[in-house]
Amino acid sequence: MTILEAKELKKYYGSGDTLVKALDGVDLAVAQGEFVSIVGTSGSGKSTLLHMLGGLDVPTSGQVIVDGRNISTLKPEELTIFRRRKIGFVFQSYNLVPVLNVYENIVLPIELDGNEVDEDFVEDVIHVLGLDKKRYNLPAQLSGGQQQRVAIARALASKPAIILADEPTGNLDSATSQDVLSLLKVTSDRFGQTVVMITHNEEIAQMADRIVRIEDGKIKGRNARRKGGEFYA
Repeated sequence: MTILEAKELKKYYGSGDTLVKALDGVDLAVAQGEFVSIVGTSGSGKSTLLHMLGGLDVPTSGQVIVDGRNISTLKPEELTIFRRRKIGFVFQSYNLVPVLNVYENIVLPIELDGNEVDEDFVEDVIHVLGLDKKRYNLPAQLSGGQQQRVAIARALASKPAIILADEPTGNLDSATSQDVLSLLKVTSDRFGQTVVMITHNEEIAQMADRIVRIEDGKIKGRNARRKGGEFYA
């Protein structure tokens, strides 16, 4: 089942001689429960694509469909609510609220939406991410890797249709990066969560089930899919 789809997605800036085609007709389909890496160099359009998929920016033309809903047709207030309920974000900056402890940061989006927290599910997420002993700590009392784990837990807690990760290890050392990526993979496998991650790092991309390459605002070549631990076009 396709949970996320982009159809003929375009994002242009400027006009005439200054026209920049950040995205130039991107088609992409992601299946429910799939872990996809979108790989590209700086300026390739990967961040723009992620922002379009998450409804953080408006395309020049084309459609983004999340869990059966064309988000391009939503009014700003409707889109804000839809994002909060259906899309989990993990960025380089952890965006944790400094005066809230780990548990409070994790459940904050659910409470803002006026929904009841699924305590059993949240406890399971906390355990899987190794945060059991840190639940009452403030963000300032955590390492960078631990703060990123909290950000992942927060993204998972509301059971979104998709998680979008924007260079989630960009501010971490190599060892901690591997830990965080392993946890993203575990959460994808354990909770059946759909994850789309952008990165410029080929080694990091290998953690996914499928690698999609973007260059000059276009998807290039055939997607590479994992078979028996190796990737094949």
